[in-house]
Amino acid sequence: MTALEYRTIPEAHLDRALDLHYLVFLEKDGEDELRKLHREVLEHCDRIGAYEGDELVGLLAAHPLNLSIPGGELDCAGVTFVSVAPTHRRRGVLSGMIAELWRRCAAAGQPLAALWVSEAGIYGRFGFDPATRSYTVVIDADHPLDLRISPDERPLRLVPPEDAPAVIGALHAAARDERPGRVARDDFWWRTHVLREEDEDDDNLSAPRIVTIGDPGEQPAGYVLYRTLTDDEGRGTVHLRELEADSPAVAAALWRYVASIDLADKVRAWGRPLDDPLLRFSGDRDQVRVTQEFPALWLRLVDVPAALERRGWSARVDVVLELTDAGVPANAGRYRLTVGPGADGLAARVTRTEDAPDLSLDVRELAACYLGGTDPAELVRAGLITEHTPGAAGRLGAASRTELLPHTTDEF
Repeated sequence: MTALEYRTIPEAHLDRALDLHYLVFLEKDGEDELRKLHREVLEHCDRIGAYEGDELVGLLAAHPLNLSIPGGELDCAGVTFVSVAPTHRRRGVLSGMIAELWRRCAAAGQPLAALWVSEAGIYGRFGFDPATRSYTVVIDADHPLDLRISPDERPLRLVPPEDAPAVIGALHAAARDERPGRVARDDFWWRTHVLREEDEDDDNLSAPRIVTIGDPGEQPAGYVLYRTLTDDEGRGTVHLRELEADSPAVAAALWRYVASIDLADKVRAWGRPLDDPLLRFSGDRDQVRVTQEFPALWLRLVDVPAALERRGWSARVDVVLELTDAGVPANAGRYRLTVGPGADGLAARVTRTEDAPDLSLDVRELAACYLGGTDPAELVRAGLITEHTPGAAGRLGAASRTELLPHTTDEF
């Protein structure tokens, strides 16, 4: 049996990589436009191939992302296109590619890795855990949206997709600064992941529609991005992809707009934050229903000290963490996390220690708590974190709390 070798996939092998990906995900060979898009995306990724001789039997790609975290942002490997040939399953191909990814993250100074899972049972063993969660919300649009607050009455404007990054990019960036878990977007990301004409998951959906709100000549106060679909019986559905607003009144105006579009009797908003104000200012929760809650972005801490020290904190804390990490052994051991006054507010210092631990946990549980979406005390109650010092989990949770829950808008 020929030994597996893990190396960069050259551009000359990109068609082979895509053929492997379509085979693994039981998809027909990409249509010309979709294949062209996938190839362009792979060209912008770090590409790890598992080769058996000259045969490509595994693919793992990583976007060079910048992810918002509490108090700032960090470089992050956005894992995608993970594929193992069906003839080579259960032979350690995925484990080998991920081990190579950890080496590359260390060399590139990427303390984090993240992904959206296709099979949730796979990635926990590699140290990933859900760090953001989302709702799917469905609105009955047969009658006007019942609201408990007055919507902003400034004018709405339809924006052509090609103009959208310049018009709404600053508003998206401002919203990103307020919430952990969001990806920075450049023109390439807007074009290939947000505003492409045909939706990759459902080619029956319309092209993207973008509507802003605000006075003429001023920066928009909010925007909504959606697609539409009409079924065989003429019933229309608005598929809302994004809604950002700088005030509750602006949000109310945009929700009112999408719920009043002619010929549409339903709004389906996938991937909304768990603390979406719509769920509070809606006047009729039979009209606005949460139909699904799901784990969204899965996170992995590749360099634990760097990730903790570069995160913002909301309260002082001094706690010793005993960490296990089977995938990146350099992370394992005991750390003292001390959060105290710094030059610009609170700052963290992480040092190795032999002191007795206050909390024992795996790197997976640390990832779940890192963006502020999971309280460590919840994981103590679930038996996933061991609390040696009473109250230690509560103190760590208070220090890591964020004003808004983490939320991820970009699937990759």
